[in-house]
Amino acid sequence: MKKTHIAIAASAVITLGLSGCSSLASTPDNSSDGKLQVSASFYPIAWLTEQIGGDEVDVTLITPGNVEPHDFELSPKDIAKLEDADTIIYVPDFQPSLDDAVALISGPTILDLTSTVDLVPLSEDTDGNHSVASEEESADGHSTTDPHFWLDPHRMEAAAGAIEKQLATSDPENADLFAANLSTVQTSLSDLDDSLAAGLQTCERRTIVASHSAFGYFADRYDLEQVSISGIDPESEPSPADLAAMKKVIESTGSTTVFTEELVSSKTADALATETGATTKVLNTLEAQPEDGDYVSAMTDNLSALRTALDCQ
Repeated sequence: MKKTHIAIAASAVITLGLSGCSSLASTPDNSSDGKLQVSASFYPIAWLTEQIGGDEVDVTLITPGNVEPHDFELSPKDIAKLEDADTIIYVPDFQPSLDDAVALISGPTILDLTSTVDLVPLSEDTDGNHSVASEEESADGHSTTDPHFWLDPHRMEAAAGAIEKQLATSDPENADLFAANLSTVQTSLSDLDDSLAAGLQTCERRTIVASHSAFGYFADRYDLEQVSISGIDPESEPSPADLAAMKKVIESTGSTTVFTEELVSSKTADALATETGATTKVLNTLEAQPEDGDYVSAMTDNLSALRTALDCQ
């Protein structure tokens, strides 16, 4: 695959339960109900935990559903609330505020998914699909690895296995239930993987123009190529040279769509689309809970959007 600046995403068709996890700020102390109390850093992790834990686990979403997780700042009250959890599940270097909070608390078991989902360092340009961290990104406490594993269903299967193992260790009486639920969700994720591969196999174009570099793992898996306006941090500002390069890529690849995000300003993307004659459309990064539906339905919407943008047959 060509070596360019960024990567890609997609989605597929399967049916799993709608996530009903509550946010950290609004969740009462319900540890007395006897269920395992799990705090999950952001939506995809919370969704997986709910699918595996079922009715035997109370899942709290640390990042509110309508907030961009990269820059979410926990309050002292939020940090104190984390002490009530039995387990905290997160990915280091994605949310600096949460990294700091985890370092301050001592009660909960901490499940770090980093090694399980095989995160790629930003300096490792795997097949040209993972952007190299700029000095600004690496110096100000933002990610040094690409954290966006959840847009690759195969990596989600691996994360699910780690979560099931931790839940079974913490609550061995319900280990059989967790194992059964794991089998169900991993089968569904495998079906999703198959649907994505089939849906994106034959396309007129294979380059996606995205708001930020959220789709590297997805691109690696489905032989797609992403070019993004911003880097791993969606708030980073592209330089004039970056934008000029983006225009050239759009023109040379015949791209017709510049993808925007629900929680990030589309101003730059709108301007780029106008200058190149492209249109804009939302591509969900799944960094926050979808307004409607769940992980699977959002990925399904992404697949539909990508098939149209890439002219897939």
